[in-house]
Amino acid sequence: MEKGIAITGMGIISSIGNNVEENYNALCFGQHGISFPEILKTRHTNLPVGEIKISNEELVKKLGLPKNHAFTRAALLGSIAGKEAIFQAGITEAELKETGFISGNSVGGIDKTEEYFQEFAKNAEIRRFIKAQHPGFTTGQISNYLKIHGFVTTISTACSSSANAIMLGARMIKAGKLKRVIVGGTDCLTKFTLNGFNSLMILSSENCKPFDECRSGLNLGEGAAYLVLEADEYIAGKQVLGRITGYGNANDAFHQTASSETGEGAFLAMKKALKSSGISSNKINYINAHGTATRNNDLSESRAIQRVFDEIIPEFSSVKAFTGHTLAAAGAIEAVYSLLSLKNNQIFPNLNFSSEMKETGLQPVLGLTSKNMDYVLSNSFGFGGNCTSLIFRRDEK
Repeated sequence: MEKGIAITGMGIISSIGNNVEENYNALCFGQHGISFPEILKTRHTNLPVGEIKISNEELVKKLGLPKNHAFTRAALLGSIAGKEAIFQAGITEAELKETGFISGNSVGGIDKTEEYFQEFAKNAEIRRFIKAQHPGFTTGQISNYLKIHGFVTTISTACSSSANAIMLGARMIKAGKLKRVIVGGTDCLTKFTLNGFNSLMILSSENCKPFDECRSGLNLGEGAAYLVLEADEYIAGKQVLGRITGYGNANDAFHQTASSETGEGAFLAMKKALKSSGISSNKINYINAHGTATRNNDLSESRAIQRVFDEIIPEFSSVKAFTGHTLAAAGAIEAVYSLLSLKNNQIFPNLNFSSEMKETGLQPVLGLTSKNMDYVLSNSFGFGGNCTSLIFRRDEK
C-alpha cells in the first residue's frame, strides 16, 4: 500500500462559499450556488451558472492589489484560494522559497480580452492585459502574489487540468524533485466558454441533474482551489488533512468533446489510480464522480465505474449541481470536497436526482450521508478524452 503524499493545507472559493468552511457548510445543508449571470455580462441571462457573486473590484480590494495590476478574474480567484491554503499549512516566507506551484487553467484571462478587444489599439493603458490571455500568465500572477518564485508551471488539459496539476505535484515530491508544492487550478466564467458550450448544445436551461435519466446538460461555474502537498520529512508536526495515494491519467482518443460509449479513458484512469495506490477496488468507500449531467458523460462514466468495480459499486455522487462545472478548477475543488468527506466521514449529496438511467440503473447518494471512510476516488475528465483519477486517503496517525 502506498503511504502517499501529505496534504497540509487547502483553500477554495466557489459559488457556494468564499473559503473552506463556507463551502463545507453549504454542502452539508444542500445549499447550491446555481443562479443566473450577474457579474458576467452576457446576453445568455437565461442560462443557469455557478457564479461567485463578488465583483472583480471587490476581489482586488480584498487582495490589496495596486491600481495598475494585470490580474484577470481567474488570477484573482486563484490568489484568494492559494492564500487560504498557505495560511492553513502555516508555510513561512522562508519555506516559500523552496515551494513549487503547479496550476491548472483552461482559457487564462480571456475575460479581459473579451472586455478590451476593441480598445487595445487605441488605449495603451490597458494593453497590459493582452498577454493575460495566456493561461501561463494567470499562473505567473498568482505565484507572484503568493511569493513563489521557484518551480512554477501551468497545466491546461481542459476539465482535468487541476487534477493533473495535483498528480504532477505528488509525483515530483515522490521523485524528490520538490519538498513542497501548491497544486490546483482556477477558472472564471467567460463569454467564450458560455457561448462555446452553448454551441455544443450541452448546457441545461435548468439546474443540472447529474446521473438522472432526464438530465439535459451541465451548468457552467467558476472558482479556484489549491492544496499544499509536502514530503513527510518537511511537515514538522503539521496537521495532515489527508494523503494522495494514487493517481492515473489516460486518454480514450475517441472524440474532441465526447467520451467513448464504454468509458475507456475513465476506466483506464481509475485502474491506473488503483494500481499506483496499491489497493484493490473494494477499498474505495466513495467515488466523487465527474458527473457533469450531460447525456454523454454520465453514461460513459457510469459504464466505466461498472467495469472497474464490477458488482460491488461504491457509493457515489456528483457535486456539480452545487457549484456548476468549474472546468479547469473542477478537479481541485472536488479534491477539497473529497478531503472534507474523509475528515468528516460524510458523503455530500447528488442534488436534483429523481430517476435512474435506464442503461445502468445506478443511483447516486441523494442526501448527506454519514459513513466511515478511508479512501475516496475523485474523477476529472476533460475534452479531448483526457481522463484523470485521484485517490485520497485518511491520514494514519
